This record gives sequence, structure tokens and C-alpha cells, in this order.
Amino acid sequence: MIKSFKDLDVYNESYALAMEIFWLSRKFPKEEIYSLTSQVVRSSRSVSANISEGWSKRKYTQIFKQQLITSLGSNGETETWLDFAKDCGYINEQGYKELLDKNEIVGRKISRLHQNWKDFK
Repeated sequence: MIKSFKDLDVYNESYALAMEIFWLSRKFPKEEIYSLTSQVVRSSRSVSANISEGWSKRKYTQIFKQQLITSLGSNGETETWLDFAKDCGYINEQGYKELLDKNEIVGRKISRLHQNWKDFK
């Protein structure tokens, strides 16, 4: 039974991915701290933050679903920043692929939650 946003697999997976990206980004060059590092960390954190914010508004189904759409947008943004990190040589191909796979899984789960959410008022 889901009693909290922390009971949602997609929240936990998106949070874990954001933490993984955070720790990886600490290895990026210092000159990237106010650009790529900041952007990829912020967008990845936004995924789980929007899920939790939406959960608090779930009584209003359309608002909750809009938060999931915003979360999905942040998920897509994260993919772009990971592309930049790979192409700049900050992430190797294998690490990039692993992060991208996790990010795609999170995106699919957000989409499924959006499509299958029922109003439980």
C-alpha cells in the first residue's frame, strides 16, 4: 500500500539516480561547477522533487499529473546534460550508458504513473 511518495518505486529510483549523478559530478573539472555540474545536479534532483511535490497535491488529480509532466521534463533535461558530460569526456561510455539506462527507466515509470493514476479521494 502506498502511504507516502517514498513508497513509490519511481521516487526512490529517481532519488538514487540523482545521488549517483551528484557524486559523479564531484569529479567534473572545477571550471564546470557553475555550468554543467550545477545543471545536471539540479535537473536530476528536480525529478524526485516534483514527484514528492505532486504527491502532496494528489487530492487534485490534474495538478498531481502536471507535476509528473514537469518531472518528466526534468528527466529529459538530465539526459541532455549527461550527453554533454560524456561528450566533454567527464563520463566514460560505460558510465554514461548505465546512467542513461537508469534515467530512461525512471522516465518510463513516470509516464506509466501519469497514465495509470487513479483519483483516490
